[in-house]
Amino acid sequence: MTEELYFATDNIDGIRFDITISKSGVREILINKKSESDDFSKVIQISPEDPKAINIFTQLREYFNRQRKEFDFPLEILGTDFQKKVWDELIKIPYGETISYGELANRMGDKNLMRAVAAANGANPIPIVIPCHRVIGADGSLTGYGGGLDVKQKLLELEGSWTLSLF
Repeated sequence: MTEELYFATDNIDGIRFDITISKSGVREILINKKSESDDFSKVIQISPEDPKAINIFTQLREYFNRQRKEFDFPLEILGTDFQKKVWDELIKIPYGETISYGELANRMGDKNLMRAVAAANGANPIPIVIPCHRVIGADGSLTGYGGGLDVKQKLLELEGSWTLSLF
């Protein structure tokens, strides 16, 4: 028996969200990009108002309206053990705060893991909920983000943890 997956799309605050949901919870949130999978034959398209998706989109809207700092819908987190450990550390970064990739590696127990930690951060399948956007360069600069640096900047500004310097 094949697992049923559901796919819903909505725009929130000018950002396109494509969400994949399994019976266990949210499996993937794509921001302003399409899934790299070519096999949608096993995915059932649903509307953002569908009971399987409405709570997810409602909570994302609340986040963008500064009415929510944490999410409480179920997740199905798929990744390697190492990636899951990195993502667990990301969840510990408080709303409105940022850390560097080096600090994230230190929290993982080894500063030399910085590149591996950065790769795991970039592979995060559930951004915003698992807040990979809160990791910035050691010099305070914005660094890569799957949804685009403009979205990363918007998220950090929304949380009050980053402002554009004009100097």
